[in-house]
Amino acid sequence: MKYTTRQKAILLLADGTIFHGKSIGIEGTTFGEVCFNTGMTGYQEIFTDPSYFGQIMITTNPHIGNYGVNEKEVESDSIKIAGLVCKNFSFNYSRPDASESLEDYFKKQNLICISDVDTRALVAYIRDNGAMNAVISTDGKSIEELKAALSEVPDMKGLELASKVSTKEPYFYGNENAKYKISALDLGIKENILRNFAKRDCYIKVFPYNATYSDLAEFNPDGFFLSNGPGDPEPLTGVIEVAKEILANNKPLFGICLGHQIIGLANGISTFKMFGGHRGINHPVKNLLTGKGEITSQNHGFAVSREGVESHPDLEITHVHINDNTVAGMRMKSKNCFSVQYHPEASPGPHDSSYLFDEFIERI
Repeated sequence: MKYTTRQKAILLLADGTIFHGKSIGIEGTTFGEVCFNTGMTGYQEIFTDPSYFGQIMITTNPHIGNYGVNEKEVESDSIKIAGLVCKNFSFNYSRPDASESLEDYFKKQNLICISDVDTRALVAYIRDNGAMNAVISTDGKSIEELKAALSEVPDMKGLELASKVSTKEPYFYGNENAKYKISALDLGIKENILRNFAKRDCYIKVFPYNATYSDLAEFNPDGFFLSNGPGDPEPLTGVIEVAKEILANNKPLFGICLGHQIIGLANGISTFKMFGGHRGINHPVKNLLTGKGEITSQNHGFAVSREGVESHPDLEITHVHINDNTVAGMRMKSKNCFSVQYHPEASPGPHDSSYLFDEFIERI
């Protein structure tokens, strides 16, 4: 393999901190909230997860790209992260069933990446100082120019992003002769959620984020689903109203991540932006109903207020995050409704929590 010289690149954080690295060869500048994922595998699924829209991803695993990409291992129709920060970017790959290299995959979608960064120092800095906006530049722009542009980027708090990743038109998934029908509101839904429903004999109609309750109910579903997605849940006032109508009609309702937060808001529970967020495939959760622990896949920067859930007469906490005691799951006492703040469909991640899909079917 011939030696190639790569251009210098920088990562500038909103507080003025600069990390230096090298470009993988795609020139440009990209902005977003910087966050990190601790997963050792599953980078392609992470990069295509709509919940990461508008975020610059730091991968803590030191090697990224070493097993290439496979066209079947996607969670949406395109890369959703705003940019990538990594230590070692592998231009070559060794997996036999990979369809192409990660470099070629990035070039097709013009994703900007900075490598050769001290990611351990960077992640430690974010853990101490919190998630913040950042810019990656691989095209030689000056620090002053980048600082000026970065100051104009809106904060994630108060930012509505579901509309950026939701389907524009309704579509169907699964076998139309399946036993159960589900209306799913797409706030940034992952493909593997649909796969999990379909293999449980469900036929799913997926609706845009701005669909009304009447739209969802017209499908005459056996249950309703509120998906994961990016951004702050509070600006999604229309979705919150839809959740209220589903609850008023006491239809089976299941929410994951952003959908979980929407259910909280529909019950008058506030949400808050987390200092650093939870992103990885080894987060420990305790199921308070069974006493069992679960290793879970998580990806969220917002959470529902624990105090709000505990003081609500009709809500019960069912799962807690063992590291920080945040609400990881809840259910309603008088309604057929439950939700979790993590990803039971994983992809990537463990399958400890896949029973939640079975629970939804049982509730139906």
